[in-house]
Amino acid sequence: MVAKGVILVLSCLGVIQALFLCVYLFSLRDRRSNLLLAFLLLSLTVRIGKSVVYVYLDLDPRIRNLAIATVLATGPLLWLYGKALLERQAFSPRRYLHLGPFALYALLSPIIPNDGSLLSRILYPCVLLHQTAYLILSWYYLFNVPAGTRLKSWYRNIVTGVSIVLLVYGGVYLGWIPFYILGAVFFSLLVYIFSYMLLKRHVFALEKYTSSAIDSASARRLVGQVKDLFEQQAAYLDRELTLKRAAAQLSVNARDLSQAINEQEGKNFAEFVNHYRIAKAKTMLADSAYAHEKVASIAYDCGFGTVTSFNVAFKAATQMTPTQYREQFALIK
Repeated sequence: MVAKGVILVLSCLGVIQALFLCVYLFSLRDRRSNLLLAFLLLSLTVRIGKSVVYVYLDLDPRIRNLAIATVLATGPLLWLYGKALLERQAFSPRRYLHLGPFALYALLSPIIPNDGSLLSRILYPCVLLHQTAYLILSWYYLFNVPAGTRLKSWYRNIVTGVSIVLLVYGGVYLGWIPFYILGAVFFSLLVYIFSYMLLKRHVFALEKYTSSAIDSASARRLVGQVKDLFEQQAAYLDRELTLKRAAAQLSVNARDLSQAINEQEGKNFAEFVNHYRIAKAKTMLADSAYAHEKVASIAYDCGFGTVTSFNVAFKAATQMTPTQYREQFALIK
C-alpha cells in the first residue's frame, strides 16, 4: 500500500509539473516552436494522466478514447517541433494535415469501441505503430539536419524522452513490463529532468533571437562568410575586432551574425574568435622559429589584447598553459 501511494503521488506531481510547463510554454507566444512543444507536452500529459487515473478508477470508454487520440498527436507534434525549432522557416498549412488522424480519432471517440472487442484490439496497435513511425521519422530528421549544436542537442533530449515513454508503453502492451503505471513514473522523472534543464541551462534562451528572420540556410552562409574572412584575411588578428566590426566588414546585421555563429558553431562571437587565435598561437608555440619569442609577444601577435586573457583562453582550450604547451614540443625535439 505504501509503495502504491508513493507511485501515485510521484505520478500526480509529474502531471502537475508538466501542466505548469505547458502553461509557461503557452505564455511564450512569440515562436511557433514553443507552442508546438507545449502541445506535445500537453498530449503526453493527457495520455499519462489517463494512465494514472485508470489504475485507480474505471473510466468511461469515451474518455479513454480521447486519451488514445492524443497518442496520435504526439508523433506528428514531435516531428513538427523539430522542423520548427531547427529550420526556422514558415510552415505550409499542409504540414498540419499530419494531425489529421488525431482529429479524426478524437471526433469519432464516442463511437469507437474500447471494450476489448476485435476492432478495439486492432485499433490500439495501429495507434502505437503510427507513433512509432513518427518517432523513427523524428530520429531520421535529427541525424540528418545540419543544425546548431545546442538546439540540436535539446531536440535530441526531447526525442529521447518521448522514445523512452513509448518504449515503456510498448513493453506494457507486449507484456514485457508488468506494471502499467510504470509509464507514468518514467514520464514524471523525465518531466523533473527537463524542468531542471530549463532552470539550470535556460534552454529557452536558445531562442532569444525571436525578432530575427534568419533561417538555418542563411545562418550557414553567414558562418561560411565569416570563416572566409578569418581564414583568408586573418581578421581575427585584429585586437580591436568586435562583433559589430566583423558584421560591418561582411555588410551584414550584427544580430544575425551573432545568431548564426551561436546556432551553427555553438559559440558566442568571442569564443569563435578565440578559437582561431588559439589555433594560431599553438602553431607558433610549436614552431622552433619562435622558440625565443616571449609568450606575451605571441599573445599580441595572435590578436589577444592582454596576456591574461590569452592565458585563460588557452588553458580553457588545451588544459595547459602556453608555456607548458611549448615545453612539450621542446622535449620532443
